[in-house]
Amino acid sequence: MSGLVRFGVSLEKGLLDQFDALLRGKKYTSRSEAIRDLIRQEIVRREWGEDREVAGAITYIYDHHQRDLLNRVVDLQHDFQKLILSTQHVHLDHDHCLEIVAVKGKASDILHLADQLRAVKGVRHGTLSMSSTE
Repeated sequence: MSGLVRFGVSLEKGLLDQFDALLRGKKYTSRSEAIRDLIRQEIVRREWGEDREVAGAITYIYDHHQRDLLNRVVDLQHDFQKLILSTQHVHLDHDHCLEIVAVKGKASDILHLADQLRAVKGVRHGTLSMSSTE
């Protein structure tokens, strides 16, 4: 890997022991890879906080028997069509569906869409997975 830089980190033994236990639990092969992931996670969080262009996925589960829910969801998706890259619809069982909406755009707009989708009556649960376009 070109441009690789090595640097030292000083930690209290107890904190390092906790970090190593976390790494084992998450199956990291090295401390370096875990630290890289933590740094990337903080950079993504900063990008979202600065309302930059970002990407993500909105995932929600809903009861498809809920009256007028599908119309409200589709209307919202059309209102935010400039953000939506794609959607995937999955039938979980007779009563529940899962929808995954891939999005890209300004962080505040994506957060607004996610909040609106979660607030639709009949949506049981929704999450937003945040990522970066860089």
